[in-house]
Amino acid sequence: MTRGIGWYVHHQGAGHFQRARAVAAALPRPCTLIGTLAGFDTRGLDVLDLPDDRPLGGSEFDGRDGEAERPEALHYAPLNHPGVRARMARIAEWVGRTDPALIVVDVSVEIALLARLLSVPTLVVRLAGTRTDRPHLDAFRSATRLLAPFPEALDGAGVPAWIRAKTHYAGFLGAPAQPAAPPGDDIVVVFGRGGAGGDLTALAAAAGAVPDRHWHVLGSVSGSGETPDNLHLHGWVDDVEARVAQAAVLVGGGGDGLVALAAGQAKRLICLPEERAYGEQTEKAAALETLGAAVVHHGWPKASAWPGLVQAGLDLDPSVIANLYRSRAIRDCAAQIEALARQIDHA
Repeated sequence: MTRGIGWYVHHQGAGHFQRARAVAAALPRPCTLIGTLAGFDTRGLDVLDLPDDRPLGGSEFDGRDGEAERPEALHYAPLNHPGVRARMARIAEWVGRTDPALIVVDVSVEIALLARLLSVPTLVVRLAGTRTDRPHLDAFRSATRLLAPFPEALDGAGVPAWIRAKTHYAGFLGAPAQPAAPPGDDIVVVFGRGGAGGDLTALAAAAGAVPDRHWHVLGSVSGSGETPDNLHLHGWVDDVEARVAQAAVLVGGGGDGLVALAAGQAKRLICLPEERAYGEQTEKAAALETLGAAVVHHGWPKASAWPGLVQAGLDLDPSVIANLYRSRAIRDCAAQIEALARQIDHA
């Protein structure tokens, strides 16, 4: 019987789930998605749903528990948390029952170390940024192999050589490339599910500063007030790729999903990296800027800065960011995972 694969999915944002679903569909062996998945469309997928582990009494998950006595090898290990206790027990029961060949961990130091304690090989996803704190280093050492869901050209300059050598650079595992189409004149702004969303007043000021173009905003926007006629708020939509295809300029953060979307559609990108731990978005944005693949601005720009930013975006050569995209990335990643599983099967 072919041993299956487990894929742990972190529940912050949508990017972890999207790439897990895409690669799992290309695997030639069974794959179970593991995580707190209640907010995702899991129809047709084999899943192991876990209780939530967010801090008790709060809705936000920041990866830290504030415990001064927490072991240095861990990021998040709260005491007396029934959700944490139940999810670890459920994973251990699933491992004992199914005997997986491999667990892909995207992402959690604690799950990577739990898998090691359960004697299961891991492929640990390594996000962008310089993650040289002890918990990350211990998780990386515990892994059989590491997986970077971005091109090697966007890796941080401070990443140790042994981590690079252990890493398979899968490239973007996000939205598939779209057929080439002439861009329109619009500006499309995308706010992902992992960030704070947009501010209506700031968006209205930006659209007012560039009145000769229509601004289409996808994602969550807070606030109220008057808006210019060229500002269109669409909220959450199911056809993000089709709407982005009409953009002359794409505006958004430095998350893997949006950058992959820009690369797959060869879109001129104004990248506004959000603050994330370990410089995940800022370091990626810096690499994009160095390559000439995006215009980068830290923080939401003042209204007076938008005309110059839009013009700088229009002056970009879109082939630069397009060259970061590989159409076979998902299939090649699945092939790498299958090869690793076969190697483990015959060890």
